[in-house]
Amino acid sequence: MKNWKPWIFEDSKIPGWLSKVAPIDIWAVSLGCFVFCKGKLTKETKRHETIHFQQQLEMLFVLQWLLYGLFWLIGYIKYRDGQKAYYRNPFEQEAYDNETVENYLSNRKRFSWRKYKI
Repeated sequence: MKNWKPWIFEDSKIPGWLSKVAPIDIWAVSLGCFVFCKGKLTKETKRHETIHFQQQLEMLFVLQWLLYGLFWLIGYIKYRDGQKAYYRNPFEQEAYDNETVENYLSNRKRFSWRKYKI
């Protein structure tokens, strides 16, 4: 499973639709086995979204989204700012911290997002 990659759809309208209800402007989103992007994915964004895909795999998809929402809600209550709650989410922290590390996905330990705090 460590080497599994999501199916990528570039030039998608889905991130734009999700941006209308999200506290941030969404460029790309990993939803299950799929990544949807507004334009063309850079290497960094592809790695960022693949990290999310791996997080979802290890949490059996649904559990990751439930926990993601809970972390966001806790962050929103703590910071009173939806954008800050997004960036302080442990799943996002892991992805942003490692999106430029070329060999991160091959060396990533399962549940690596746990070392991050809201």
